[in-house]
Amino acid sequence: MKAKSNEKDKQKQMILSENLWKVMFRVSWPAVIAMVLYGLNSVFDAIFVGRFVGETALAGVSLAYPLSQITLGLGSLIGVGGGSALSIALGAKALETQKKLLGNVNYLSILITVIYIIVGLFLATPLVKAMGGIGDTLVIGETYFKITVLGSLFWIYGLAGNMIVRAEGKMKSAAVMMGLGLVVNIIANYILIVVMDMGVAGAAWGTNLGMLVYTIAGLFYFSSGKASFEAHPFKIYRDKEIVKGIFSMGMPSLIMTVMTLVQAIVVFNALSRYGTTYDLALYGAIFRFFTLLLTPIFGLMRALQPVIGINYGAKNYFRVIRSFKIFAVASTLIMLPFWGITMVIPEAVLSLMFPNKIFDAASLLYFRVFMALLPILPVIFMMMTFYPAINKGKPAAIIGIARQLIFYVPVMLILPKLFGIQWVYYGTFLIDTVITIWVLILVKKEFNILRSS
Repeated sequence: MKAKSNEKDKQKQMILSENLWKVMFRVSWPAVIAMVLYGLNSVFDAIFVGRFVGETALAGVSLAYPLSQITLGLGSLIGVGGGSALSIALGAKALETQKKLLGNVNYLSILITVIYIIVGLFLATPLVKAMGGIGDTLVIGETYFKITVLGSLFWIYGLAGNMIVRAEGKMKSAAVMMGLGLVVNIIANYILIVVMDMGVAGAAWGTNLGMLVYTIAGLFYFSSGKASFEAHPFKIYRDKEIVKGIFSMGMPSLIMTVMTLVQAIVVFNALSRYGTTYDLALYGAIFRFFTLLLTPIFGLMRALQPVIGINYGAKNYFRVIRSFKIFAVASTLIMLPFWGITMVIPEAVLSLMFPNKIFDAASLLYFRVFMALLPILPVIFMMMTFYPAINKGKPAAIIGIARQLIFYVPVMLILPKLFGIQWVYYGTFLIDTVITIWVLILVKKEFNILRSS
């Protein structure tokens, strides 16, 4: 028993005491692989739909895709909140919190899923309409969204459970679970879309099957006794303090998802009003590749969370600060080669979803403008992990809300109407420039507070 306990404690001691560059590498590379695999799910969906169903179907799925991400926001609410609570509990050796954590995650996952399914099915049509769906794109988008709603338990619980695993620092285990889900998703997409000719419905059911496998893999991990805490994957607890902590630390992630949805609503409505079906499909394709290039950053975000949380719980504040800086630099370095390739040959990337299409100069310019700020975005995403991990979710939540409501909504409502759809892309560039500067100022102030503690 003692040997087993020592084995489980190794990861925590490594995070608390080893060279932070080595810590970053050890905990990050599996997390980066895991998140890239996760990001490939949506890209493969779009490739299958674009190639085997058509441009209009891709436009419809592009409208519904941001709505389907609500489940990921809910999973992140529970997973980031629960993961942050676990990391701090591991650093502070709070055994009672560790013991009850999964039971509270189970309780919240079931409760939130039931509410989401009822609301999602009831509001499916108006939600897709709100995204700008009309005619065929409305029907296609509604079909895709409703099917993802039916599988939402696996999206929510699968992601939350995987984030708990990452919060332990077990990034390799988390990556294996994601890899299994991706393989099942790709195989299911081929069978359901290409072989069985199920179209957009096949893409949605294929993703649901991938998330089901993802969820089962997580449950198997917790049941096997490999977790670094006392895990009870089939129990249900409702501890007010733990639930409150999960919501407090996980809310910025949910707000980030909701605000991304707000962004998508105003953008797609602008494209629907002032553009064509091709403009909808093009933006959907660009956004998916943009998100795919962000996935290494998402991986480093998840890896940063236990490093900051465990060190913060142990009051190692200077390691907290240095961890943030190291992970932000590493995020940029990892992304740069892939970003450079896409900026040089955007037509090769877009042709994966638009076979046999010759892209005009405007389309390629839109792609490059949208992608231009990627190298400086890591600081924003590291901030979204940093504040919840030190039990201060409010600044991250404020940034998430302000980015969309104060900047995105007015910019996307006014500029595309006055100057054309190119300002969907130019506006995004300007907004993220302002937000990056704001985040740098906030983080610097927080570092000064930690240094004086």
